[in-house]
Amino acid sequence: MKNIKIFACPTAEKFTKEICDCLGIEMGKIKHQKFINDNNFVQILETVRQKDVYIVQTTQPPVNERIMELLITIDAVKRASAKNINVVLPYFPYSRSDKKDQPRVPITAKLIAQLIEAAGATRVISCDLHNPAIEAYFNINCDKLTAEYLLEKYYKEKNLKDMVIVATDAGSSKKAYKYSEFFKCPIALVDKRREGNDDRAIASTIIGEVKDKNAIIFDDEIDTAGSMMETVKVLQKFGAKNIYAGATHGILSGPAIERIQNSGIKEMVLTNTVPIPEEKMIDNITVLSIAPLFAEAIQRTNEEKPLGELFEL
Repeated sequence: MKNIKIFACPTAEKFTKEICDCLGIEMGKIKHQKFINDNNFVQILETVRQKDVYIVQTTQPPVNERIMELLITIDAVKRASAKNINVVLPYFPYSRSDKKDQPRVPITAKLIAQLIEAAGATRVISCDLHNPAIEAYFNINCDKLTAEYLLEKYYKEKNLKDMVIVATDAGSSKKAYKYSEFFKCPIALVDKRREGNDDRAIASTIIGEVKDKNAIIFDDEIDTAGSMMETVKVLQKFGAKNIYAGATHGILSGPAIERIQNSGIKEMVLTNTVPIPEEKMIDNITVLSIAPLFAEAIQRTNEEKPLGELFEL
């Protein structure tokens, strides 16, 4: 690789270090500071003139603070004459506010895309967007990675028998079908309805056979885990033998950890797109690192190679 620099925003240092270790390069030197008046300050501590720069940021709470850190860092790099400014967002902030589904509400995901672009980014690399249409919110390149193959490999190595892939609702059935094709097993669909804006989902029945089977629920993210718990209850009601889960993004907000701990889920597998603090690492949560996939994507981007080959392995 040539003319490349990778910088970490404050909460992304561990993830960025993993990426740099995979690539065999050192992290870029950068200074982040908060003044006494609560204003953020960023200074790039080495030259980036005509460099291919990558800025890595997580969405560890408080999310709005992470957004400002990112925008200010992009501006600092732009004013230091970087050739390309690539933003690495393992989890895209406000991705669930992706459409105008109620009167007089914002499409915040598009606003975030416009802010990143206006700050000076020339490319965004993210993973498993809540809605694939978010890619179209950008006028710059937006590369979307997926944790699908990482999760598939993990569960394949467990060599589970009598598997069934469970879609938590009709909207996730297409993704569940892809997993069922990989594992060559049947699919089941939970009938679920969401009420209002409080993340409350009501599940009542299931379409498909789950009795005495190892059920695996795949989703793009686990936030409060309310939707997941409704699915688990239905699976238990209809006699599933063991219940497993896999998701790309472990947001784990509010009562999520308590719910997962008491849910009867044998194992929930997440990736580290969002940093999971030690106090949330309970016995039935397993975290896989997706940093090597981002490292490969960065290397291919820098070397002008196609990213599609990442998903043909």
